Amino acid sequence: MEKLKLFIPVIEDEKEILNFRDEFFDYGEKVISGDGGLDSAATYSEWLNKIENSMNEKTCPEGLVPATTYIVRRDIDNLIVGIIQVRHYLNDYLFNCGGHIGYSVRPSERRKGYAKDMLRMALEKCIDLGINKVLITCLTTNDGSRRTILSNGGKFENEVTVGEEVYQRYWIDIEGK
Repeated sequence: MEKLKLFIPVIEDEKEILNFRDEFFDYGEKVISGDGGLDSAATYSEWLNKIENSMNEKTCPEGLVPATTYIVRRDIDNLIVGIIQVRHYLNDYLFNCGGHIGYSVRPSERRKGYAKDMLRMALEKCIDLGINKVLITCLTTNDGSRRTILSNGGKFENEVTVGEEVYQRYWIDIEGK
């Protein structure tokens, strides 16, 4: 397994991140979990401003919680293989179906174990934020995400239906790891 590193996106990443986003769209996926709005931003600069503002309680958009969005690069070739967001605390929506962490792996790089390592690294960021018990959710239809969560110590709590979607809720006790 190639080594991965988390980075906060910068303006110089624009071309690579837009290529990353476009790959999801090319695969017919319109939603990129944990992207901080990359899938819906009109411009790269707009997205960078949004994720920067989201990192701070004072500038975080109303209705959202502070969060840090990272891109995940593979060391060997610097390819962006994923994106992951750590939410600093939970609101009602996140408590039910979003959790502390959201993530996506580039479609062409799935099933290579990257999500497992990405989640492990994000859990380390949770420790830095003082989050001792982390909630992670996934759709009941997402077997890959469920396996990723379980491989990082997730303990199933329950399922929650929101609209037509059913989410599984898992807790990872970081203090107990």
